[in-house]
Amino acid sequence: MSGKNWVLVSLLAAASCTVGPDYERPVFFDDAQLSRALSAEQGNSLPVSVLWYRQFEDRTLNSLVERALAGSPNVQIAVQKLKQARYTLMINEAEFLPRLNAAGGYDYNYLANGKKLPRTVEDYYKVGLDASWEIDIWGGGRRLNEESRALMRAAADNLVNVMLSMTAEVANDYIGLRTAQEQLRITKENLRLQQDIYQTVKEKYDNGLADDAALNQAEFAVQTTKALLPALEQQEESYKNALAVLLGELPGSLPELEKDKNNLIGRSFFFHVDNLYNYPVSSVRSRPDVRMAENVLIAKNAAIGQAVADLFPNVSISGVLGWQAKHFSGLGSSSAAAYGFAPAVSMPLFNFGQLINQVKLNEEIKEEYVYLYQNTLLGAVEEVKNATVSVRKEYERYQALNKSVRNMKQVLSSMRDKYKEGLIEFSDMLVTEQNLLEAQNNLAASGGSIYHNIIGFYKAVGGGY
Repeated sequence: MSGKNWVLVSLLAAASCTVGPDYERPVFFDDAQLSRALSAEQGNSLPVSVLWYRQFEDRTLNSLVERALAGSPNVQIAVQKLKQARYTLMINEAEFLPRLNAAGGYDYNYLANGKKLPRTVEDYYKVGLDASWEIDIWGGGRRLNEESRALMRAAADNLVNVMLSMTAEVANDYIGLRTAQEQLRITKENLRLQQDIYQTVKEKYDNGLADDAALNQAEFAVQTTKALLPALEQQEESYKNALAVLLGELPGSLPELEKDKNNLIGRSFFFHVDNLYNYPVSSVRSRPDVRMAENVLIAKNAAIGQAVADLFPNVSISGVLGWQAKHFSGLGSSSAAAYGFAPAVSMPLFNFGQLINQVKLNEEIKEEYVYLYQNTLLGAVEEVKNATVSVRKEYERYQALNKSVRNMKQVLSSMRDKYKEGLIEFSDMLVTEQNLLEAQNNLAASGGSIYHNIIGFYKAVGGGY
């Protein structure tokens, strides 16, 4: 093998070297440990669909989510960050490739004559190609590309995480809106009944069959119920405005948010509670935010390799090929040909300690992100655990409240009949009315909380992403 070929082979062999640690996922908890912590089934688990919100069977909600994912500024910001990460990767991938440039020039020199020198004019033409290549012997460039790829994946995970959060936020605000509207309906319905009772009491009072106390109590009930309306109407308006902004539209531009006769809060919704424990445990580890945390960790690990590569000699080669002549017509002739190459080696000396400390700094940064990854995973498990308990317990509360509302309606019906017959005092019936109104509003709020908790569960397990 000739000397030149040996040098070439040596350079290629060296260029295959990549210094620094290769990434290995930190092992905190295996799937069996996660399953035990979450009481989840490892066997016949069902995959989570990204369209989980459609099981609520509300066309308006489906439309709002789709429009938010397409038009929300927050989603578009995440899209732009992903595009930036892609361009950064393409830029860095070209950093250690050979570079070839075309160049041409013309020099004109006019030399003034002295006492004994004739006046001269000189022309000088040149054209050609110049090339340079910083050889990535130690893999610093490959580590840079590894970091850029990891950060691009993190940007993609961020986009997915924003989409998941946007879906959950739209769904939560929509449920909040419909809950407020259902409570408004209940309150107004009770207000009408109380106004009717007030008229009945007033007629009795005018005929001398009821005293001042009964009349004042009847009016007190009406005014107390009226006082509930402004706060509920303010909640309704706030949720409408929030939903419009989430969709990237101006408040007041969503007529479909007006009261719905088929309000999902007012109708029963059956959710298979067993589904809370029948999902792939791996979905927790692959949540968008957990994946994003791991990809950032991969990037920080690659940065160590870049810092280590800076400790070794840097080898580069530059060369030029072209023509130089005093006359333009001479360019291209064999006699005007010019070429040359210049290999160079540089080695850090006086700043070697600084470079070593940079390696140590990057190692400590990487360790920080190991703990951030662990913390993100633990947070994900906590959210899933809390969500499963919240859904199950809220269903139990809803069932108890539903039974209490049915009982209170029967009691109030009986109390009204007895009051009309003069068998009980008005105050007894008033207390029953107020208890029924409170129970109905609590039932509506509990129905909304069930939806909120189900939304929280799907968000906690990654929403199918």
